[in-house]
Amino acid sequence: MTASTPSSSRRTRRRTLAAVAVLAAAAVTAAFALTLDGSGNRDEAAGRSPADTKSAAPAPADESLLALARRDPSDALAVGRADAPVVMIEYSDFQCPFCGRFARETEPELLRSYVDKGVLRIEWRNFPVFGEESEQAALAGWAAGQQKKFREFHDVVYSEPRERNAGAFSAGNLLAMAREAGITDIERFRADMASDQARSAVRKDQEEGYNLGVTSTPAFLINGRPILGAQPTDTFKEAVEAAAKAAGR
Repeated sequence: MTASTPSSSRRTRRRTLAAVAVLAAAAVTAAFALTLDGSGNRDEAAGRSPADTKSAAPAPADESLLALARRDPSDALAVGRADAPVVMIEYSDFQCPFCGRFARETEPELLRSYVDKGVLRIEWRNFPVFGEESEQAALAGWAAGQQKKFREFHDVVYSEPRERNAGAFSAGNLLAMAREAGITDIERFRADMASDQARSAVRKDQEEGYNLGVTSTPAFLINGRPILGAQPTDTFKEAVEAAAKAAGR
């Protein structure tokens, strides 16, 4: 029998670790995709909101999903302390009616009860899935963030239901929303919207979601635990409180 050389042993270990990493990533993606496919896609196809159905049991938190929280203090699209014990990542489309429902009915309570108290951080991910108007709205949201007005822009967009792909997010309407959100440098807003940096940022968010298996909006990760759709407010509160308890808060 020929003894293994140190270099061949190292190569074998590297191949083994690489295989384990690939399998772990695949397992995370599959678990999240199954959670999503088990609720939102079929409901939306049937004309029902995910909020109208019982949510799937939460999958256990995974370190790979926990690591997706960026916790960047300079993130203009996030709200809440960067060191908050709980991070909720939200994959959303500004044209998505269920995203609007979440923004109007649930998020204000989460902001009051958890974000303002330093327990929760919400990190937005642009995940445009409904075509060109969704893409333009995502770019506009990113541009609003460059002037520290993302949340204001977000609130203006979601202040009322808007018909999808019917001109609500035309260039003129996006500028009007920007002005309503308090953005003063409109020329900079236009330039930021059209920039390669904006497109790169939106693409990065999209790729992150697609790599996880996200196919519909809104989709959430609360300290690595997936939730799909505009679920009842209590579903989110229970998830946040469970995550905070697990984090020792």
